[in-house]
Amino acid sequence: MSLIDDKREQFKDDHQAIIAHTKKWVDSVIVRLNICPFAKAEVQAQRIDYHVEQANYNDVYVQHLLQKMQQLDADSDMATTLVIFADPQLDFYQYLDLVAQSEAMLSEQGYEGIYQIASFHPDYCFGGSDEGDASNYTNRAPYPIIHLIREDDITKALQDFLRPEQIPERNIEFTQRKGVDYMHMLLIACYDAPVKNKH
Repeated sequence: MSLIDDKREQFKDDHQAIIAHTKKWVDSVIVRLNICPFAKAEVQAQRIDYHVEQANYNDVYVQHLLQKMQQLDADSDMATTLVIFADPQLDFYQYLDLVAQSEAMLSEQGYEGIYQIASFHPDYCFGGSDEGDASNYTNRAPYPIIHLIREDDITKALQDFLRPEQIPERNIEFTQRKGVDYMHMLLIACYDAPVKNKH
């Protein structure tokens, strides 16, 4: 069992800790390394909803994702939702099945073109990529996450961004230059985030 597996097991019932770890990952990896150039503004505006899902079945997960999209429908002040899965047994391949089911639900419920799903997992590996490729860390997070994003927000952000099509290439080049050890260190450090308001 890896150190990340140990951490996921250790914190599986501590939702406050899971959110704290995820917020640190957003700040120290996604924002600070500029993996997503649009994230900083939403973090500063506190327009990100963090929601933890306890261990459950995929059909329940998918139903809850639908509910989170409906909540975004009703709250225009909330830009985006990170749905974080606490189950330490949810491995990468099971997670990919969940993502596929979630995308099918999005289409079936008429949300295609309204919301988009971005996927993150501690063991994320791009198709055709080696597991040891540092570029996988652009989508590696402390816990499995499904990110619900408004399509309109993406469109607006891209209008103000120079050469947005180069973002993936830039991220690959950057992470490979930094190397696996550095990227892994940043990910492990997320589990040391202090937990506020914990009794």
